[in-house]
Amino acid sequence: MCRSFLQGWKDENGIEVNAGRMNLGVVTLNLPRVAMESKGDKDTFWQILMERLDIVKDGLIYRINRTKEAKPQNAPILYKHGAFGERLKNGEPVDNLFKNRRATISLGYIGLYEVATVFYGGDWEQNPEAKAFTLEILKLMKANAEKWSNEYGYHFSIYSTPSESLTDRFCRMDTEKFGIVENITDKEYYTNSYHYDVRKNPTPFEKLDFEKDYPKYASGGFIHYCEYPNMRQNPVALETVWDYAYDRVGYLGTNTPIDHCYECGHDGDFEPTEKGFKCPECGNDDPKSCDVVKRTCGYLGNPQARPMVKGRHKEISARVKHL
Repeated sequence: MCRSFLQGWKDENGIEVNAGRMNLGVVTLNLPRVAMESKGDKDTFWQILMERLDIVKDGLIYRINRTKEAKPQNAPILYKHGAFGERLKNGEPVDNLFKNRRATISLGYIGLYEVATVFYGGDWEQNPEAKAFTLEILKLMKANAEKWSNEYGYHFSIYSTPSESLTDRFCRMDTEKFGIVENITDKEYYTNSYHYDVRKNPTPFEKLDFEKDYPKYASGGFIHYCEYPNMRQNPVALETVWDYAYDRVGYLGTNTPIDHCYECGHDGDFEPTEKGFKCPECGNDDPKSCDVVKRTCGYLGNPQARPMVKGRHKEISARVKHL
């Protein structure tokens, strides 16, 4: 999975094992729905959140149990020929490779920005009380994940989900239930995990300072990224951000425009359209004669060749430069 992370693990002899480990899947929690159902009452919010966490736990346990039904002969490369670190024989339980926290199972989440918006309004990022509230949400999720790990013997990790499609699906479902809500469903997408609202333009340093407090609760994976204009003439500025980020964050993406039109030769940032992107010089949007590269979230993709869901396209189109 995109940017999924396996936390350190030691075997029964105390030897750290990195190769041959695996993740058993993700169940993602729709946090904005919990916030809107609470109608701005925090006591109600925490109550609903605990109820949803119980449902998520059931979903994760179901995924574990289904995965345990596999036989070594179902996927010989994984189970019999060492891809998962050991060589099982036909009939041996694959759970031998999963248990004792060797495998992770991920609790994903989306929309901390929208959650705080319900309680503090759309411009809450500089409000310490609002940020503390969002951190308390992750602390609670992390505490529950650790409790489940102790109870079931698998590593339940918090995953700052990239939500390539859920950013669209969850928002559409909530629009049907709650209608058009300012700064929440009206955007037609939900903000990934803990990310700064993409419509705002903090400096890269401000964005990283805001986001750096969240990943410590996300042992299952996370990413930070900053948006830039064409930086070919100013690589020192990029190096300055990288130096600043080096001992503050664990995973940083750099988004700078490298779109190219083979019709007119334009290099730079293509303009968003309703369904994709077009060359700002000649209007070309033919995937056969242009190359468009955008960070979906954790990885780079070509939305002209492989169109994204509407919500993700809206989110990418709303992004502003941080430098």
